[in-house]
Amino acid sequence: MQIRTNSIQGYKEKTIPFTILSKDEGSRSLAIMLPGAGYSVQAPLFHYATGLFLNRSIDVLQVNYQYNDAFYESFTMDEITKAIIHDVREVIDQAISTDDYDTFYLVGKSLGTIAMSSELKRDVFHSANAIWLTPLLQRKDVSDAMVSCGHKSICIIGDADPCYKEDRFKEVNENPVFTTRLISDVDHALQYKDDVLGSIEVLKDVIASIEQWGDGI
Repeated sequence: MQIRTNSIQGYKEKTIPFTILSKDEGSRSLAIMLPGAGYSVQAPLFHYATGLFLNRSIDVLQVNYQYNDAFYESFTMDEITKAIIHDVREVIDQAISTDDYDTFYLVGKSLGTIAMSSELKRDVFHSANAIWLTPLLQRKDVSDAMVSCGHKSICIIGDADPCYKEDRFKEVNENPVFTTRLISDVDHALQYKDDVLGSIEVLKDVIASIEQWGDGI
């Protein structure tokens, strides 16, 4: 396993670290992990999704922003939006500048789906595949991006997630490029409130769904 760490100077000069994981040299495929504000790339969904990609000899870029840091306490949501779009673009441009990737997977959770909605509009990602985990469906920019998305995608969300909006989810579900999973009674972390073992089963089911969806790529 090769692990490369680096950083960029992000929005308002905040340092944004990132890590590139490689199982084999010369991979032409890259999975880009865009976590949530409080759900890092070390959290279970990203940990096991990273394993899925590495086992297929797909490099993994982990963008390690921390928008719950004290640096951002005075930021409005509009400014956080500007920051994540700016920071993710800068990290990606730096990360892919030295490697010849031609296949991309974007994996976004929660706040990360804001950046993903923006990045998928770029020419470099015209044929990218997208994994939307607990997307911010209450945001028009995210839900509109999903409804109009032309990239092969999977969306997984729980109906106890405050970001779940039934009408917008139905619109996404009507997009033929999407595979969708709506999981009953799970929250924004894709967990049950008072059922640890049940939450572990959901985690297994989510990772299995991603793996099965990926088999068709």
